[in-house]
Amino acid sequence: MTGAWTVFRKELVDALRDRRTLMTVLLSAVAMGPLVLMLISTLVARVEKQAEAREVVVQGIAQAPTLRNYLERQTYTVREAPADYEQQLAQSRLGDPVVVVPKDFEADLRRGEVPTVEVVSSSSNQRADSGQQRILNLLQGFNREQAALRLLVRGVSPALLQAVDVQPRDLGSPAARAMRLTGMLPFFVLMAVLYGALNAALDTTAGERERGSLEPLLTTPATRAGLVVGKWGAVAAVAMLIALLSSLSFLSGQWLLRSETLAANFQYGWPEALSFMAVLLPLAASLSALLMAIAIRCKTFKEAQAGASVLLLGVSLLPMMSMIDQGGERPWHLWVPALAQSTLMNRVLRGDVLGWGDWLITAVIGAALTAACLAYVARQLAKVVAR
Repeated sequence: MTGAWTVFRKELVDALRDRRTLMTVLLSAVAMGPLVLMLISTLVARVEKQAEAREVVVQGIAQAPTLRNYLERQTYTVREAPADYEQQLAQSRLGDPVVVVPKDFEADLRRGEVPTVEVVSSSSNQRADSGQQRILNLLQGFNREQAALRLLVRGVSPALLQAVDVQPRDLGSPAARAMRLTGMLPFFVLMAVLYGALNAALDTTAGERERGSLEPLLTTPATRAGLVVGKWGAVAAVAMLIALLSSLSFLSGQWLLRSETLAANFQYGWPEALSFMAVLLPLAASLSALLMAIAIRCKTFKEAQAGASVLLLGVSLLPMMSMIDQGGERPWHLWVPALAQSTLMNRVLRGDVLGWGDWLITAVIGAALTAACLAYVARQLAKVVAR
């Protein structure tokens, strides 16, 4: 243990010596929470502002006084569409869908016919596309009002058209509703932990071999197990520090939320931060060991970076499986590192209770992966000594 402690202190000093790299990693971890939350809340606030503006862009409103009257009674402001509205929508320069009214709108309405009104938008224009449903609901209201008036003129009760009263009921909690917007947070946290361990893991293995300092280190009285544990301990300490800072960064990040709806629904306090830490610390330990196992066979730092890119790709893709799979969480998700942590962090954000059994599965798998990787690193170091 003395040898491991000595190597740990030496590796930790080496890692802290490169202050520029360390400060970049630490600052990115601290700033990640506020920046991500601010970007999400800015997007939500923009959509809310668009909905609160109560504006309708119409092309040909002069030939539809009945429709104008209805829209103004709903407290909407009618704005004439620009002549090149299709081009502006396609180029995302116009952020509202356009209601296109035909020339014979009023005449068709008087004859009891059904004039066709288009709601023009573009699926590539996110701002206009997000407001399309609001305009469709507004026009459906006009449709129902006109139908009711026609029935009343003929002495028929409009209630006969409504056989069933349908009312939506949302079972999702406020935290679950906020999760639809903050579901990407676990992905950013996982990547921060991985990048936090990356440089330290590669430097303590492939970096030392490239500088020629690994072989002299192996001639010291410290055992191979002590060397491996000491090196891994320093890398894992950096990764765990990133995990702690990333988890805590969302506490302060809530102050920057610009959307009142998101601020009311996104509940992230100390219990959630502690749950994030409990989930991330075993992963930080296993990722540190896995990166060392990948880099220990490489002769240069650049070669190790190429090898680690495969792991980076895997960790970045695994959390997306739960988003792509519409079937929801699967039991096997908890048995796959990175995917398991993403699943558990999403549960925390939804406000679900984090079960000890589920956490234990991820911790045991993380410990087994760490032990296997460290044993592999020790065997590779033995081969270096044999040469």
